[in-house]
Amino acid sequence: MRKLFESKVGPQGADSIRENICKLKSLFPEVVGEDGINVDVLNQLIGKELATTEEKYGLNWNGKREARHLSLTPSTGTLRPSQEQSVDWETTKNLMIEGDNLEVLKLLQKSYTGKVKLIYIDPPYNTGKDFIYPDNYQSSIRNYLEITGQIENGRKISSNTESSGRFHTDWLNMMYPRLKLARSLLKEDGAIFISISDEEKDNLRGMLNEIFGEDNFIECFVVRSNPRGNQARKLTASEHEYVLCYARNSEILEPLAAGLTAKQKAEYSSHDEEGEYRELGLRKRGAGSRREDAPNQYYPLYVNTRTGEISIEPKNEDDWVSVLPKLSDGTDGRWRWAKDTVASENHRLLARVVNSRDGQKRWDIFEKNYLSENTKRKIRSILYEKEFNYENATEEIKELFGRAVFDYAKPKELVAHFIKNMEMSSEDCVMDFFAGSGTTGHAVMNQNAADGVGRRYILVQLQEQLRADDARQKVACEFCVENLKPLRITELTKERLRRAAKVVKEENPMFSGDLGFRVYRLDTSNIREWEPDRQNLPSSLLESVDHLKTDRTETDILYELLLKLGLDLCVPIEARKIAGKDVHSIGGGVLLACLAEKITLDQVETLAEGILAWQKALGPAGDTTCVFRDSAFVDDVAKTNLTAILNQHGLANVRSL
Repeated sequence: MRKLFESKVGPQGADSIRENICKLKSLFPEVVGEDGINVDVLNQLIGKELATTEEKYGLNWNGKREARHLSLTPSTGTLRPSQEQSVDWETTKNLMIEGDNLEVLKLLQKSYTGKVKLIYIDPPYNTGKDFIYPDNYQSSIRNYLEITGQIENGRKISSNTESSGRFHTDWLNMMYPRLKLARSLLKEDGAIFISISDEEKDNLRGMLNEIFGEDNFIECFVVRSNPRGNQARKLTASEHEYVLCYARNSEILEPLAAGLTAKQKAEYSSHDEEGEYRELGLRKRGAGSRREDAPNQYYPLYVNTRTGEISIEPKNEDDWVSVLPKLSDGTDGRWRWAKDTVASENHRLLARVVNSRDGQKRWDIFEKNYLSENTKRKIRSILYEKEFNYENATEEIKELFGRAVFDYAKPKELVAHFIKNMEMSSEDCVMDFFAGSGTTGHAVMNQNAADGVGRRYILVQLQEQLRADDARQKVACEFCVENLKPLRITELTKERLRRAAKVVKEENPMFSGDLGFRVYRLDTSNIREWEPDRQNLPSSLLESVDHLKTDRTETDILYELLLKLGLDLCVPIEARKIAGKDVHSIGGGVLLACLAEKITLDQVETLAEGILAWQKALGPAGDTTCVFRDSAFVDDVAKTNLTAILNQHGLANVRSL
């Protein structure tokens, strides 16, 4: 029975560096040698001359190399389930993860790479104040636990004041590795939307050009966020902020399409047996409307003055008149449609008498532009509607909590605007790894109730401690104290999701979609690393016999297995008692795990036969992996016998943990 993980340095998440080297080696074997990557050979293979100067175009800053390295370093943490904090644990597919988003993004790589359709984030703006994100990654998980006060009562913040001399650098170093990891989670037809202010908009765009590619830039949306204007600005009263949008692959991204406004829908005041329509003049208007612009689309149409019938064939009868596309100045114009289109779509045309500029009456041709064909149009780059005003977010929070427990939250309608205008299907995933007040989760639930699409969400938020001595957090602290909750932002995030779900259900009583969420917390791995106490080696050796931590449950270990093996954190899990041991089936039998602490020789045969019978009944589509606790076997004979029985009956992948 082989070990499931062979790492000599302890349990780790996805090894991006090793995977990148393997991909490169499969394409260009001669580039990868025993001394590493031969950059000169790689440059020759891609037809690039060796650089003769250090000067290069691009965005550079002190620490960029380390920031890139951070995105490639695997995590040594895990995500521990918190069922008591969750809502509808057994059925929901939504995730609320508490922890440093850099580590969480690393941990999600195996399970969610290429599976997220839309990412929206509202990262900390670089305003010259401190922001609370880890900046010491020598021991990243321990550092995170110290920052959030979970060990040693430490609280470290990233100093990012303008006087520090690293005003832009610190912010860029914080964002770069997170965006690198986020890109790999996006589907090929996915996109990321990032709210940002003036301070870092240009730097953020330069960074995104490098990570996503300049060709994948979609739009810089301008949001009229503060109609009264920001009076704190020295020379202007700025009313707007931005949302930068990049695609994973712009060539296959569906156009961002917006629904018609009430005013636009009012234009469709006419109707016939095919539906509601508006009249669009068949004559081309604006640029390219002259006859010489499209000579083949200058031709007469014939109208029956008695019946309104339209024909492209000449008619010499008294009831028929010819109609030519004339511009308002009397010169020759052109039709929007070619003759063959008129012939095939004649039923969509109508003719009626109109008044000319000179007061004369004349016949003109119109297209019946049906509402069913125009329910969507390309999304506009300037978002000035009232629902995008950030003051609405404060009102939303007050309605849910009875007070403003969050500052500077984004209105759910802003996030919903991007969600509903992306072409999405049921179970497409929306992610926000700066979840804050939980606006994105609220927007997903609200939009699902509105259009019936069963999107799911993944939210990630640092367990930042609230401080009663901070005037900006006073109201939030009071709410937590009154409701017996720990003083952490994530407690407010989860409460917002619970209350928002209740409101969505009340407003949409027939909605039966997913309004729950599973809570996971970032923590150190359940698998003990070899960290010997050199002053007491005998004790260290005894403790290492069972390298699974004794303060962790079977459920904790089980969900770390899901992450390590690249399975969805909401995958179905069943449990059965076999030979008195709990055996878990994950993903319909793709993984069978028995994490019992003791398996004796006389239990082996019954346990193996029970596992084989259950696996056969499940009938998984792929190969089954069986996992056991390595220290559970009373001796090597028990382990060998169990492995042999399972192997003989077709279960070849038997591993120990």
